[in-house]
Amino acid sequence: MPSIALVHDYFIQMGGAERVAEALHQIFPAAPLYTTVALPHRLTPSLRQAAIHTSFMQRMPAIESKFRQYFMLYPWAVESLDLSAYDLILSSSSGYGKGVHRSKNAIHVCYCHTPMRWVWRYDDYAAREGFGTLSRVALPAMLSGLRWWDRRASRQPDYYIANSSVVAERIRQVYQREAVVIPPPIEVDRFQPSTDVEEYFLVLSRLVPYKRIDLAVEACTKMKKELIVIGDGPDRPRLERMAGKTVRFLGRQPDAVVNRFASRCRALLFPGEEDFGMVPLEINAAGRPVIAYRAGGALETVVEGITGLFFNQPTSESLAKAIESFEKCQWSSGQLRHHAEQFSYPIFANRILTFLAQVAPQSCQPELSALGQSLCKLNKTREAVEFLAAS
Repeated sequence: MPSIALVHDYFIQMGGAERVAEALHQIFPAAPLYTTVALPHRLTPSLRQAAIHTSFMQRMPAIESKFRQYFMLYPWAVESLDLSAYDLILSSSSGYGKGVHRSKNAIHVCYCHTPMRWVWRYDDYAAREGFGTLSRVALPAMLSGLRWWDRRASRQPDYYIANSSVVAERIRQVYQREAVVIPPPIEVDRFQPSTDVEEYFLVLSRLVPYKRIDLAVEACTKMKKELIVIGDGPDRPRLERMAGKTVRFLGRQPDAVVNRFASRCRALLFPGEEDFGMVPLEINAAGRPVIAYRAGGALETVVEGITGLFFNQPTSESLAKAIESFEKCQWSSGQLRHHAEQFSYPIFANRILTFLAQVAPQSCQPELSALGQSLCKLNKTREAVEFLAAS
């Protein structure tokens, strides 16, 4: 029986946190994956192969559309998961996963994407999600109990890993815990640079208010710049109403379509404040630069003048000025690609395994050592293939 188990909050949508959980599954393919809810049609092919264990919430009515309304049940759901048989627990959490119970001698390492936004940064979260007046008044009182639970649950992990220095500082402020920073991985090999760069700017995002896609739509509409928006979400109708003729909404698209648009865009527009933000690095892997808001995780992934530019204020006017400055710059697709490669899956896996080898119980060391050796062989094989391809 595997001595290592994985935990994730829930698989109801496939965002950045879920992609990290998938990467952890790829590192530990034999480890069972525990979660409160997993919707099969939302899982990637890789995750469909995982041994996923869910809670009673899997059977809740209309869980896909009402999963946020059940927020008070998740603490009970995650605590109901039985992980007593495992010596090492690795959770991926921006909410509930860190609260799992474990045996007395087990070690729990939490890869924290951020402390619970809706509990500890409620005003920002409510404004970004477009909550109405009633919700803004009623929810804070209801969240006091969840805040108490979250602080108690934050003591469950023995160690924290943060996805960025920004999140490590939040963990320090909210939970009074220290965290090692290991950035999440991107699929560098999925993207290939193109010599056929076209005139459009690109947005790749879920369309929700806090992503601030409205800034990109407003700026490109005013400047009559072509903008292609790939992604969907509840904010799409509002964004379409404000968009001019130069803005096109394509909705969700398969990877092949995304990759083609990514490699041929002028630049990615990244107007929101993210905890880390994987999309700018994916665009760099495709050989294209980024225009990002100067805040949050973008400060750790965008190298100004080398891989992109920043704009300083969360306004369409500030973004428009950055677009004007961008038109005067030149970019090296080789440099952009090289920067993205520093965040590749093999580097992420090596950092995770190295850290776990330092803190895991003795019973897990043979498994971790074997996984590390397999990763080494994989990297050597990949390097040989790349060398032969370049010869």
